[in-house]
Amino acid sequence: MSEGKTELSGTTLRVYIYMLKASKPVGVREVQRAMGFKSPSTALYHITKLLDQGLVVKDEDGYRAIGSSSVSSLLMFKRIGRVLVPRFLFYAVFFTSATAMFTALSLIYEGLRGFPWIFALAMCLIASAIMWIETFRLWRRGVT
Repeated sequence: MSEGKTELSGTTLRVYIYMLKASKPVGVREVQRAMGFKSPSTALYHITKLLDQGLVVKDEDGYRAIGSSSVSSLLMFKRIGRVLVPRFLFYAVFFTSATAMFTALSLIYEGLRGFPWIFALAMCLIASAIMWIETFRLWRRGVT
C-alpha cells in the first residue's frame, strides 16, 4: 500500500463501510446479498479492489476489513463500536456543554454578567451552532 491516503468512492466505499460495520469476517455471498448485487462476481470485484489497496485481509473465515485511517473519505468520521460518527460531534458536544456552563454561571453569580462573560457566551454559542451544523451536514451526506 502506498504512503498516502487511499481514495475510495461509490460502490467500493459502500462495500468497505459494510465490512467495517460487520466487524467480523464476511464472505463474497454475504457482501452480494447485503449490497444487493446481482452476482457474486461483482462483490468479489470490489473486495479484490479493497484487497489490492491493503484495506481488507483474507483469513480462513472470509474477508475482514482493517483500519480506516488511510481512507480519505472516512477521515471526518470516527468509529465507535459499529457506528461511524462525524468527528465534529465531539466538538459540538464540548461547545454546547461550555455554553450551558457559561449560562448557568452567569445566572447563578450576578457579578459574572459583564462584557467578558457575554463575549465568551456569544463565542460558545456561535462555535456550538457551527459545529452542530457541520455535524448534521456530514451525517446527512454520509460517507458516500
